[in-house]
Amino acid sequence: MLKTLIEMLSGLALTGKYIFKKPITLNYPEEKPIIPPRWRGRIVLTSDPSGDERCVGCYLCQAVCPVQCIDLQSETRPDGRRVAKKFDINFARCIFCGYCEEACPTYAIQLTPDFEMSSTTRSNLLYHKEDLQISGTGKHPDYSFWKVSGVAIAGKGKGEGFREKEPFNFRSNLP
Repeated sequence: MLKTLIEMLSGLALTGKYIFKKPITLNYPEEKPIIPPRWRGRIVLTSDPSGDERCVGCYLCQAVCPVQCIDLQSETRPDGRRVAKKFDINFARCIFCGYCEEACPTYAIQLTPDFEMSSTTRSNLLYHKEDLQISGTGKHPDYSFWKVSGVAIAGKGKGEGFREKEPFNFRSNLP
């Protein structure tokens, strides 16, 4: 009986401690929370400065995803560029870990601070390439993978790109 009374009084004391303090509750739709700069939210596919898509369909994002929520298929265009033919993300499974962004060699996948993606049906959480593609360059505005990759494409041979070095002959180091 005494133990119950002490527990009840300690609970009332805790309530009394916070009863006169200002509440920290936000009225969410009207008041937006302050998002930290490194927040991992909605995933987008960015474009390079020339407007072409950055994704080269290398499958690294799909391989590193711990919940396997990325579905990717690639194709090679007539000009020699390899691009993602199909790029789907199931946000019902995504845990927003950011591994896909870290694995991407072309900065095509980027996580934005957008967190308002809720839906009442699971089928609305399957985003296709068209839903993920944005027209901007994202966090890396001057980076263009095809200009520095060392890959020959239409209009540019190996080593002829912007700030691109001549291909290195690794066999010259062999005995």
